[in-house]
Amino acid sequence: MQLFFVLVAIVLLWQTILYYRRMNLWKRVLKMELPREWVATLGKIAHYEMLPVDLKEKLRPKMLYFAETKEFIGIKTEVTEEMRAVISFYACLMVVNIEDENYDNLGDILIYPHEVVSHEKRESGGIVSEEEALLDGESDADTVLIAWSEAKHEAFHPGKNNVIIHEFAHILDFEDFDADGTPVMEPDHRNRWNRVLSRHFEELRKRSLHNREWGEYSLFGAYAAVNEAEFFAVASERFFQRPNSLKKHFLDIYKEFEEFYGLDTAKLFWKLG
Repeated sequence: MQLFFVLVAIVLLWQTILYYRRMNLWKRVLKMELPREWVATLGKIAHYEMLPVDLKEKLRPKMLYFAETKEFIGIKTEVTEEMRAVISFYACLMVVNIEDENYDNLGDILIYPHEVVSHEKRESGGIVSEEEALLDGESDADTVLIAWSEAKHEAFHPGKNNVIIHEFAHILDFEDFDADGTPVMEPDHRNRWNRVLSRHFEELRKRSLHNREWGEYSLFGAYAAVNEAEFFAVASERFFQRPNSLKKHFLDIYKEFEEFYGLDTAKLFWKLG
């Protein structure tokens, strides 16, 4: 029993040390300016250029804090300030208005120069087959993998996809240790969120499985029909990349995302479609 209390005391002491380290770091970054290389890179990103001054200022310390607390690891490539700026920007844009959200469970960001070949085993009717798939991103509870060639193109030439937003949506989803397409939120919002997103996910899945006319659901695509977690990640991409289309065709989804992310992206990024 005595040993138990000693271990508890050690854990509490370590948590206290980490807390004060984070607070001291936050105080430092509040006074810091963005590196010149970052400013030059961000100037090429349409999302950043369309932000109002107050949101840019709110993002500044969040991005710096993020970059200081995550390990950027290059796999067969050298990590550059351009990489750190782009990834930090999109990750922090998503949570700029989510209070106290700094991806604390995330440790490593693995950056590959190009898409990664993944070998997956699939079973159907008792027959096991191995398939190869090209990944431009992947994530689990504490690690994100990003294919830089895809991420850079999507950042500087915005379309409907954004691998950084996709993978960091997964990280938000994992924070309650259940990859179910419902991130941490208040119970009332969670209940409404589940009703809205589940209904649309089931409709998308039916159209995908039975080869029905896709209609407005073509905005999401077949990959969003894999499971609820992928639906949330893909819908998050559309919320930031094609906000006006999402709002026009799926106003109820848009409103749930607007409340969760705390951003009216259709207003902020009206040029993106």
